[in-house]
Parts: sequence; structure tokens; C-alpha cells
Amino acid sequence: MAKSQQTFNKIEKEKKRLKKREEKEKKKAERKANAVKPTSLEDMLVYVDEFGQLTDTPPDPTKKKEEIDLESIDIYIPKKVAGEEEDAGFGNEGKVSFFDDSKGFGFIIDNKNQEKYFVHVSGLIDEIKENDKVSYELEKGMKGMNAVRVKKI
Repeated sequence: MAKSQQTFNKIEKEKKRLKKREEKEKKKAERKANAVKPTSLEDMLVYVDEFGQLTDTPPDPTKKKEEIDLESIDIYIPKKVAGEEEDAGFGNEGKVSFFDDSKGFGFIIDNKNQEKYFVHVSGLIDEIKENDKVSYELEKGMKGMNAVRVKKI
């Protein structure tokens, strides 16, 4: 007589799987039975109160705030005035202390605070060499601040 190919462990795993499936089906049926379905449009509406919270009660008309004249709201970007500083970090000036053309990187020393900033060939507008005076902008890089949009002065 040949033995069954199923081991005790396989049988136990199958029982657990079937039990889990039955529990899942039971929970699904329970959720369906207890589900509350809206009966009308009024039951589905949601309102926003004066504090910006969602509520199912309509707002109180006595607490209504003053109306805002939409024509009085200006949405535009102001024009730049000549000679106006753009942003912090722009318009820095310095001197190229080292630049390797073959590798495509170098360093710039700032005139104001004597800080060294990394510069890569991809951030250049003009070609630069050592001891050139340059203006540049700063951007956050992986290892610190990098000089970008570098121009000769």
C-alpha cells in the first residue's frame, strides 16, 4: 500500500488557509450588511464651516463674513526695476583660484568672505582660466554650495 503524499504540515497549512478565507468572507458579509447608503442628495452633501472644517450641517447665515470684491484682487508678477538686487546669493564676485580644463572643474574664492566655492564646466557661461575675475550665483550642491552661471567680468 502506498502512503499519501500529503504530510501533516501540508494538511495544517491548508486548514489555516481555509479558516482565514472563511473569516475574510464573514467580515466582508458583515461590512455589507452594516453599510449605510445615502438615500438622498441632502445626505451626501458636505459643507465647510467658517474655520475650514468639513461638516454635514449647513452654515449659519448669521455668521456669514463680508463679501470680497473679486475685481480688487491683483494677481500679477511685479516687473523688475533696473538696478534692483534680484535675490540673496546672486551677483557674487570672486576670483578663480584653480581651474582644470581637462577635468572640467575648479574653485572660486569669494571677494567678500574669502569662501571657496566649487565650479563645474556645466555651470559656466563664459570660458574661465585661473586668476580670472568672475561673477556667479550660488546653488546648493551635494557637498556644499556650488558656483553656477559663472561669467567673466
